[in-house]
Amino acid sequence: MNLPRLTLVLGGANSGKSLFAERLVEGAGVRPVYLATGRAYDAEMEAKIAAHIARRGERWQTVEAPLDLTGALHDVAPGTPVLVDCLTSWLSNHLIETGETEAACGALLADLPHLTAPVVIVSNEVGMGIVPDTPLGRQFRTAQGRINQDVAAKADLVVAVMAGLPLVLKGELP
Repeated sequence: MNLPRLTLVLGGANSGKSLFAERLVEGAGVRPVYLATGRAYDAEMEAKIAAHIARRGERWQTVEAPLDLTGALHDVAPGTPVLVDCLTSWLSNHLIETGETEAACGALLADLPHLTAPVVIVSNEVGMGIVPDTPLGRQFRTAQGRINQDVAAKADLVVAVMAGLPLVLKGELP
């Protein structure tokens, strides 16, 4: 199966978006690269990361990319399918560690059209919930909504996943 140049897979927490994206990338028939952006700040996140690693097994090459996503994307061999999981963790890492997200988002968006491998990006849809009650929460929600819109505009395929079911918003599934 030929993956589109850029795919965005959106969904809420525990919607099945990561599993859907993994299966999509595995269908390309080549050993894919998994760019992991999550950091284990607590036991719950440690367990979630361990579950993802166990599910993928040896079929994947995993690269940790909690902050330098553009560098990690450029290090992938041309034509090797890539899964970025997830844009939300990456954005959160930038907000926590630097207090801002615009420069990192701008660099990523500028690089996306120049990548030499098909990329599937997983991201959380955060605009359907309650309005965060803190300024930091609202800043994050705004930044996440903006980067999702910007990546979706550049993507060839955009899929929303709800209850494990894909809904194509843009393009066609391979």
